[in-house]
Amino acid sequence: MKIGIVNDLPLAVEALRRAIAQRPGCEVAWVAHDGNEAVAMCERDPPDLLFMDLIMPGMDGVEATRRIMRATPCPILIVTVDVGAHASRVFEAMGHGALDAVNTPRIGQPDDVQSLLSKLDVIDKLMGDRQRAMTPKAHPNVVALQRAPLVAIGASAGGPAALATLLSALPADFPASVVIVQHVDARFAEGMASWLDEQSLLPVRAAREGDRPMPGTVLLAATGDHLALKDRTHLGYTPLPREYVHRPSVNVFFESVVTHWPHNAIGVLLTGMGRDGARGLKAMRDAGYHTIAQSEASCAVFGMPKAAIALEAAVEILAVEQMAARLVRLCTAASLQRSKS
Repeated sequence: MKIGIVNDLPLAVEALRRAIAQRPGCEVAWVAHDGNEAVAMCERDPPDLLFMDLIMPGMDGVEATRRIMRATPCPILIVTVDVGAHASRVFEAMGHGALDAVNTPRIGQPDDVQSLLSKLDVIDKLMGDRQRAMTPKAHPNVVALQRAPLVAIGASAGGPAALATLLSALPADFPASVVIVQHVDARFAEGMASWLDEQSLLPVRAAREGDRPMPGTVLLAATGDHLALKDRTHLGYTPLPREYVHRPSVNVFFESVVTHWPHNAIGVLLTGMGRDGARGLKAMRDAGYHTIAQSEASCAVFGMPKAAIALEAAVEILAVEQMAARLVRLCTAASLQRSKS
């Protein structure tokens, strides 16, 4: 794996070089010292993975991520000093397609290095998953929605911006529960919930063990374990399956909806790298739930919706800007039908 480094600090670059040297098959492709240089280098010599700092002279890492993902997209890991202190910038970069974030390792600090290498291993696995071919399967006709639904949303790279777009367009009287599984490090999941809360008319908060999905409330998965419905009414976290690359996993949550949710549900799969959520969305469609995948043109990274579409898991394929209006229509119709029954 060829890795590009974008960082203007010599000590940080050296720490990253030493960390990369610990992984067989990985090598430093090049080093850029600011965002402009990174954009140019990606055009001339696209890396397999980019370590992107946020704070640099000239063009910062957020703008560099935006330009790279538009012109020469590649997997980007934000590697910056104190991720928690720069949470809003991290979410912006993830909104443009960055996969994850981790603190810049310091020379002589093995825990820092291990955190970076753990992220590298996950991304390496995702890059392998992205190359695997998938065989589309047949699906039954979709059963009409009959009751007030739960809106189950999965997202990864590019998700923060897509979620902000979707949530900001939902009305304050939205008649459904919303639960989101976004691939995000547990250390700044609470910060992301607060950031999304500022974008939304609906209250957004981190999901806690034992929470009940409630109409008009948005809950965000917020630990290193998988969020799932534990029974017909309660959410909880589980470490299983342990082997899943993504923690939390969209598949785990979508499949728990199929197993436990007694009413109607709508599955929504947004932008992201890899295939997480595709199988779960297919399970939801096969069970008769309405399912939506984000369109390629509106995705920062088309991997997850593309995988779902290949499985014929999506009833509809919509731009993220169209989703709120569609969800309002579906949920309003379901609520009216429930009130008549």
